[in-house]
Amino acid sequence: MITEILILLISFVLLLAIGTPVAWSIGISSVATMLVTIDTLPAFTTVAQRMATGLDSFALLAIPFFVLAGQIMNQGGIAQRLIAFAKAVVGSLPGGLSYVNVITAMLFGAISGSALAATSAIGGILGPHMKKEGYSKEFSAALNVTSSTTGLIIPPSNILIVYSLASGGVSIAALFMAGYLPGILMGAGLMLAAAIWVKKKKYASGEKSTFSQVSRTFMDAFPSLFLLVVVIGGIVAGIFTATEASGIAVVYSLVLAFVYREMNMKKLYSVFLSSVRTNSVVMLLIATSMAMSWVMSYEDIPQVISSVLLGLSDNKYVILLIINLILLFVGMFMDMTPAVLIFTPIFLPVVVDFGVDPVHFGIIMVMNLCVGLCTPPVGSVLFVGVGIAGTTIQKVLKPLIPFFVVMIIVLLLVTYIPGISVWLPGLVE
Repeated sequence: MITEILILLISFVLLLAIGTPVAWSIGISSVATMLVTIDTLPAFTTVAQRMATGLDSFALLAIPFFVLAGQIMNQGGIAQRLIAFAKAVVGSLPGGLSYVNVITAMLFGAISGSALAATSAIGGILGPHMKKEGYSKEFSAALNVTSSTTGLIIPPSNILIVYSLASGGVSIAALFMAGYLPGILMGAGLMLAAAIWVKKKKYASGEKSTFSQVSRTFMDAFPSLFLLVVVIGGIVAGIFTATEASGIAVVYSLVLAFVYREMNMKKLYSVFLSSVRTNSVVMLLIATSMAMSWVMSYEDIPQVISSVLLGLSDNKYVILLIINLILLFVGMFMDMTPAVLIFTPIFLPVVVDFGVDPVHFGIIMVMNLCVGLCTPPVGSVLFVGVGIAGTTIQKVLKPLIPFFVVMIIVLLLVTYIPGISVWLPGLVE
């Protein structure tokens, strides 16, 4: 057993260290682990078979559809209208553009379900305005990067769909409802940290908006915001599944982009091409992660790790703290999708034995891994945000620290106060 664990861990880490793509690292290390117990041909055949069957899921169809919807929204003028609405509401406050950044990220991230889409869209549009009003590029990038992750907690969220699959069928509707309060709490915490920074740096206030400006920008943004009502309302009411909702999101966003006159056939071709590229990476990650998860189960690795964890303490709160620390570390080196698929089967049985609701644990896991998206060396959202801002990771780290602190505090609140996650799902059951 120790041999299998060491081979899996060492091969995976070494492959990552030499720059092998994450999906290939997962697949190769899975095959290497299988070779310990079975012959070469069956090992390769089994891993390939598990990759194929891992993708054979109706629920997984929601991911490419939501990715496509996010790409359409990114190019379809939705981000501009959400920014204009948020600016009309809070832009007149001291440091108002920082609040605009967070609010827009929460709205756009929730609508698109993608932290990368939110980072690129909001950073590209709002970044130059913040620079013009005296905000440093480093502060703008730090705020944009951290606030963009709220869209992975506030539904619809692709990663919550992945968790539902990895957990063995936890309700997607319940997970979506559970994400609202933690996501809003995270956004509020980031705005508080931004307010303290703004007061310290004495950033200027913006122009006060009139009621007519607020009304006009709200009406411009309302069709985009209504997508949330359609998607989440339909899922919670049982009118359609998450997969069907993702298809509706594509059609709705496409119609909206043409109505806004921000989309043409040339742009649409580019959107489809970009969506295919993104989905190819995501689906390969899911396939290899599902194979690794099966290999670990075959070798009884989850049971060994569970026994080790239970041997450390019989206190639920201590176990949750240990799992949080492990996931924070994992998030620094692994993308969210494989992390959820690999570690959910390991940790979920442990916390369920302690009486933790699987829906609650799903939110805990996603919030942990959201921090990893903002941290080097693998944080994809961090690299995108820094690139758009035209600065370096080294310069962004200092303004990132207060936002990291907020994210950790909110994570601990959600971890140890289950009602933040499970209250809303309990109301609609």
